[in-house]
Amino acid sequence: MRNEWKNIDETTRNRLEEALDQREMNFKGYSQEWFEDGQIDEVAFCENFLQRMPLKCINGIFFSYDGMLPDSEVEKEIYRMVKPVLTKGISKKVKQLLEVLKLEAYSEELPVQMDRIHVNNGTYFLNGDFTEKKEFCLNRLPVNYEMKEAKPERWLQFLSELLEEDDIPTLQEYMGYCLIPSNKAQKLLIILGKGGEGKSRIGLVMRKILGTNMNVSNIQKVEHNRFARADLEYRLLMVDDDMKLEALKDTNYIKTIVTLEDKMDLERKSKQSVQGNLYVRFLCFGNGSLSALHDRSYGFYRRQIILTVKDVPPDRVDDPYLIEKLQREADDIFLWCLEGLKRLLKNKYRFTISERAKKNLHEAMESGNNIIAFMQSSGYIRLEENTTATSKNLYQAYGRWCEDNTEKPMSAKSFSGYLKENEKKYHIHYSTNIPSDNGKNARGFQGIHTQIRIDSYR
Repeated sequence: MRNEWKNIDETTRNRLEEALDQREMNFKGYSQEWFEDGQIDEVAFCENFLQRMPLKCINGIFFSYDGMLPDSEVEKEIYRMVKPVLTKGISKKVKQLLEVLKLEAYSEELPVQMDRIHVNNGTYFLNGDFTEKKEFCLNRLPVNYEMKEAKPERWLQFLSELLEEDDIPTLQEYMGYCLIPSNKAQKLLIILGKGGEGKSRIGLVMRKILGTNMNVSNIQKVEHNRFARADLEYRLLMVDDDMKLEALKDTNYIKTIVTLEDKMDLERKSKQSVQGNLYVRFLCFGNGSLSALHDRSYGFYRRQIILTVKDVPPDRVDDPYLIEKLQREADDIFLWCLEGLKRLLKNKYRFTISERAKKNLHEAMESGNNIIAFMQSSGYIRLEENTTATSKNLYQAYGRWCEDNTEKPMSAKSFSGYLKENEKKYHIHYSTNIPSDNGKNARGFQGIHTQIRIDSYR
């Protein structure tokens, strides 16, 4: 080969010779370990690989001392090692070696550790201890811990311009909540605005703090795409930076994930489903609250915290470099989040919720379920002891209220279901023996009666 380079200029020839010398050197080194007679000893290769790059494989996913490692990163390292000794079929060989490596690196599951946070420069324990020692872990954050007071000045200025003062502690606690693999608070956070306020920058800051431990997707996809949930395994946070206004057709998976403290069935394309660890939290930004087509239950709404941002001042001049400035404060913002986490743990996973946030949730519930407003209305029904009303008459009164208030009525089944679910709240009692207009007994409720002429509404 070198004889063919005689007519090449000296500079280029020198570079080619250096590259060939390096290739031959690599070839000789590798041939003594796992390459012989033109063949790769796959077991020896994997043993050598794990000596160079310690990994554990759990449920087909690689983990290093820095947390979860995508297959593409491992394939890149395999390719770098085999490139000096193979000239054909490299892509196929890399895939084969990846699968063998998964067998060689097989490990039992790592523990889900809620008492510590693995960071770039060591391990921080929630009791205040810190060590530079690293261990295999499910999640490691790409930030450094320093024992000092958090002073992310630009971040705090940004928040003071974005949120009301009494809502900032809620955000601080929720961002801190996302630092550990726990769903014990059983909440998702929604931040609403008209647009252009800069609320989605919170997600970009969380990306800087969490790195690959965060996913960007959308709530609708998680609920309706059976493969989307597997992408959330071992993730600390999923951000929906533009939450759709269309109502969810179902809410079962979202409600389950928000409160999940065990494993759930996860399905990946062309693979057998497995019982996987899901401790992901949801942070959503949008112009309207999260709603459901059929689920108007308190159980759906109680899982939500809803914050609203301030309106944009008409004379505000946006800083095009704001996100870069905020991300430069990532280490200090991490410490600020840590303060929120400690406060949340001290309060036994109960968030600091302002009166404004409570009102936001109540309005979202009323918007998603107009039966609530109907039950609070006057002139249509009255809650009173020793009175009764059939389900039919109550639904007709509800229909009149919807007509008068230009509201779309829910189905009779949903209406009756809501009243049954909230018997204690309204001090009513469901019965199958309520006297009806035709002299027979029918289904209905005790402790409530209608105040309008039913025969005038059809």
